[in-house]
Amino acid sequence: SSNTSKDPPVVDSKAQNAQVKKGKRHIPSVSTALILGLMLGLLQAICLVFGAKALLRVMGVKPDSPMLNPALKYLTLRSLGAPAVLLSLAMQGVFRGFKDTKTPLYATVAGDLTNIILDPIFIFVLKLGVSGAAIAHVLSQYLISLILLWRLMKQVNLLPPNMKDLQFGRFLKNGFLLLARVIAVTFCVTLAASMAARLGSTPMAAFQICLQVWMTSSLLADGLAVAGQAILACAFAEKDYKKVTAATSRVLQMSFVLGVGLAVAVGAGLYFGSGIFSKDASVLHLISIGAPFVAATQPINSIAFVFDGVNFGASDFAYTAYSMVFVAGASIASLFILSKSNGFIGIWVALTIYMVLRSFAGVLRMGTGTGPWRFLRSRPIA
Repeated sequence: SSNTSKDPPVVDSKAQNAQVKKGKRHIPSVSTALILGLMLGLLQAICLVFGAKALLRVMGVKPDSPMLNPALKYLTLRSLGAPAVLLSLAMQGVFRGFKDTKTPLYATVAGDLTNIILDPIFIFVLKLGVSGAAIAHVLSQYLISLILLWRLMKQVNLLPPNMKDLQFGRFLKNGFLLLARVIAVTFCVTLAASMAARLGSTPMAAFQICLQVWMTSSLLADGLAVAGQAILACAFAEKDYKKVTAATSRVLQMSFVLGVGLAVAVGAGLYFGSGIFSKDASVLHLISIGAPFVAATQPINSIAFVFDGVNFGASDFAYTAYSMVFVAGASIASLFILSKSNGFIGIWVALTIYMVLRSFAGVLRMGTGTGPWRFLRSRPIA
């Protein structure tokens, strides 16, 4: 799951402030988020377990492909971690609503370190191969969820005093918009991977290496996006538009600087260190072709991710969803056209177009002074 980390619900500040007292707090939005996260996670796991083979066919993995059996094992086992992933995303949103970014960080680091330690043990020592990698990942995700749940239970009473206090209607309304956005984002990246798979196992291997570096480095901007989201949510609630303007300007400036730094680091890393990922000469050659796109788009990616946080902080969920659907439509069209005409390079050109359009959508909303940004036209900000 990509970029999806930014979409979990944030705790209502009014509910939080109303419960400032000793002991555990009753926050209905927290209970609602956890229930929905668990239900969606179980549904996702069931769909992936029983639909794994069909999904791989859609991804372009042919029945006689050597990738089919390993991919089927990995996807089936990995899907068992879906409930933990959805729950952890919901709980990360809760902690962000509390402006606590340390707890999710520590939990994630603990889970990632566990994954790193278990991977070689399961893959090589126990000789489980890709199944071992999937098992290690699933265990790490459940560890993250358990840590977050343990910390959350110290602050919040997870059982609501009354079932009527649960806010399913409100969550489903905003959740539907965010779901549409997530589907659009996921479909674009998944389609790109599918196009790469149709080119063969070598292009697919090179594409996955480049994609993982591309997404991992870009998601470092998620920290800025979360900070901006929390600050802007409070500023908009207080109608402190001077603070909104200052925070938005600063977080966008920082995102661009971060993006430039990532471009240099990623470019140099892939140029000198691509041999870490593969020893195959053909794969390394294709990585060298994709590396300039991975590096050059880092500033664009960083700004796009931060604009997502800015829009969420402004509670501009409808525009975020609708604009992403239009961006996805244009990007999908470019993927089909460019992958057929230019192959591996065409896929990366299409992904570049996709991120440029995402950034442009954020600039357009703010630049035209529409939606929550109407105050930019109606009053001067001293």
